[in-house]
Amino acid sequence: MQLADFTTLRIGGPADNFVEVTTEDELITAVRDADAAGEPVLLLSGGSNVVIGDDGFRGTAIRIRTQGIRVDADACSGAMIHVQAGEDWDAVVQRAIAEEWSGLESMSGIPGLTGSTPVQNVGAYGHEVAETIASVRVWDRAESRIRTLFAADCGFAYRTSRFKTAPERFVVLEVAFQLKLGNLSAPIGYAELARTLDVEPDSRAPMQDVREAVLALRRSKGMVLDPADHDTWSAGSFFTNPILDTPAEVPAGAPQWPQPDGRVKTSAAWLIEHSGIPKGFTLGPAAVSTKHTLALTNRGAATAKDLLSLATHVRSQVHQAFAITLTNEPVLVNCTL
Repeated sequence: MQLADFTTLRIGGPADNFVEVTTEDELITAVRDADAAGEPVLLLSGGSNVVIGDDGFRGTAIRIRTQGIRVDADACSGAMIHVQAGEDWDAVVQRAIAEEWSGLESMSGIPGLTGSTPVQNVGAYGHEVAETIASVRVWDRAESRIRTLFAADCGFAYRTSRFKTAPERFVVLEVAFQLKLGNLSAPIGYAELARTLDVEPDSRAPMQDVREAVLALRRSKGMVLDPADHDTWSAGSFFTNPILDTPAEVPAGAPQWPQPDGRVKTSAAWLIEHSGIPKGFTLGPAAVSTKHTLALTNRGAATAKDLLSLATHVRSQVHQAFAITLTNEPVLVNCTL
């Protein structure tokens, strides 16, 4: 079975073994059995943040399809929602808005499953899931037991977490989100979204309006999945925004966002565009999206080798122009950049 069938890039060779699980017990058993046999494990969530090599995966690929949402809500503490790892993320966001649970609306349209969100500390338009995650229940492969890690123990930082830095140890089973009650969004701190909504930065807006604005912005950048649009045959943003030690390292004219630790974040998209790589730049059957320079796309027949050749070229151009090395955001499986 070709793993390309389970990724948004539509790239990836076969796995030695393939298992689909629909319950938490099945997931734990599949991982435990593979570990006991000494087989490598690849956990497949929504396939939206991974590049799998053309030779596939030498081990057991486990496709996670666990379902279930448990809710505890009251007027004082808000809503605590416990979401199984296999629940579709955007469906969770839609339900939160419908139930008037505030805090997830700016992350509308992000592809993938809920269990992946704490791993990458998924974020968009000024917010990250770390802001709302109360705890993550995991299978600890090292200790062979179920554990609950509270947010303070998850090592959340920009696009990373304890789960990402120790990928061989933890299997996310369930994520608990603490959300406020009400029909207004979290404060809108992202300037582009505030302009789209025609509101002042850091103000609030009806959550449904925020969702519609976010989806419109994401569609304009090819970031809402559409099988007919090759600009969405991607892994989302291929590079993270670089965080530099001092403002002096930010190229003249580049956006910059001060960080709490004194460092400064700049825009990977700006660096790519100003290094001489435009939207739509093509290298064989892989290409930079025609809508957004951060997305590297499969135009229909690209292999992992093709995509990574393009990524290497983009990274090289940026380094040559600005002496900044971009870091890939997707997980690379049996392939290197």
